[in-house]
Amino acid sequence: MRLVFAGTPDAAVPSLRRLAASDHEIVAVVTRSDAPLGRKRVLTPSPVAQAAAELGLDIIKADRLDAATTDAVRALQPDLGVIVAYGGLVREPLLSLPGHGWINLHFSLLPRWRGAAPVQRALIAGDAETGAAVFQLVPELDAGDVFAELRLPVPDGATAADLLAELADRGAALVSDVVYGIAAGTAHASPQVGEPTLAPKLTLDDGRIRWDEPRDAVLSRIRGVTPEPGAHTTLADARLKVLAVAPAPTDAATLAPGEIVLVGRAVHAGTGSGPIVLERVQPAGKAAMAAADWWRGLRAEGSVIAS
Repeated sequence: MRLVFAGTPDAAVPSLRRLAASDHEIVAVVTRSDAPLGRKRVLTPSPVAQAAAELGLDIIKADRLDAATTDAVRALQPDLGVIVAYGGLVREPLLSLPGHGWINLHFSLLPRWRGAAPVQRALIAGDAETGAAVFQLVPELDAGDVFAELRLPVPDGATAADLLAELADRGAALVSDVVYGIAAGTAHASPQVGEPTLAPKLTLDDGRIRWDEPRDAVLSRIRGVTPEPGAHTTLADARLKVLAVAPAPTDAATLAPGEIVLVGRAVHAGTGSGPIVLERVQPAGKAAMAAADWWRGLRAEGSVIAS
């Protein structure tokens, strides 16, 4: 088939590469425009744009799938559209333009976590299982019939970045299988079953650590917002980013929520139901460092309180 692929971040690259290596023809890759990155704000192509250029594919850069983008896609006469984390909605008439419409690889077990941040929201909620689903795109958000899914137990200690990378790699095979099934006329999609939950884009406040929450909830939040928007707390009116954490030993002394203290060579922080270990942090205006090094720089006597 003639495919149009739409995607932007690293998570979409494995699917693009898998389809580019298939018997199908990718007639164009739609991705968002170059974005300023780094301290010098250098305009940088998206990861999908970089991969498409490496593969020698035609690229359409668009921040919205508007009339101009629709006209460009129409001229290519695609049989199927494949979208993976593009970062924008596909609306009519583009939605119905390919002969087989559009399919979407979504990183959750639909209908749980419909929306922009399914992996992050699943981790924050403490889900024990997650996965990926390939479904038929419809006007309602992430509500189409599902062709295939994969299930994955959430690995202990996984951050959103870790989990998304694994789902992106495994999901590439899933979406490829569905594309072949559609081409062969053997693909079958079933309606979603269950009560939908929503996964809106994360805000900076989602990364604020609520120290009075139970320990597991604090750990889940920190891992769910890593690396973006990042976990953070306030100490002496300055923001401290928390980059890596672990559960404290079961016999660790109880601390008040937000109380931080050095225990041996480890930095412990209190939560609503037991301490955690801060492993890496980043003070405001400084580079990331081991939490023990940060603590030594504080020259604190006893404990300090974060909020």
